[in-house]
Amino acid sequence: NKDEIVDTAKIYFADLSEGVGIIIERSFSDFGQPSAYIEGDEFSAAFFGGLRYGEGKIYYKDGTTKQVFWNGPSIGIDIGANASKVFTLVYNLDVKDHKKLLGRYLEAEGTLFLAAGLAVNYQKKDDIIITPIRSGVGLRAGINMGYIKYTKKKSLFPF
Repeated sequence: NKDEIVDTAKIYFADLSEGVGIIIERSFSDFGQPSAYIEGDEFSAAFFGGLRYGEGKIYYKDGTTKQVFWNGPSIGIDIGANASKVFTLVYNLDVKDHKKLLGRYLEAEGTLFLAAGLAVNYQKKDDIIITPIRSGVGLRAGINMGYIKYTKKKSLFPF
């Protein structure tokens, strides 16, 4: 339920609990109760063209956990690098349909990390909606478009 997800995210992000709580409340308001969530870490960097790499665990309502990886390219007016903790809410995905998570999700993002930052965006493919909440450190600013590719194996090739 919402309180359990908010509490889990607050523990995961520690210092940013109030901002994360507001973002999760908004996501619940927009999409209802998620069917899973992902806790992970990622690194991204850009010099007009960028790359993002991440890995984490997805936790389903029934207690099932699975390893998940993601990466993807971007292009835009975007310069810098950041490392982030990522707490992602996943909607409309049952554990038996885990393979539906895998694949590419379009994304547009505005980023501003001046030592630290907190960001959220929405990704959608078919009925699946993903809302990654990122909290990290770095020096990065810009606007970009690209995609994130979720996989079950780690890959350095984002295309």
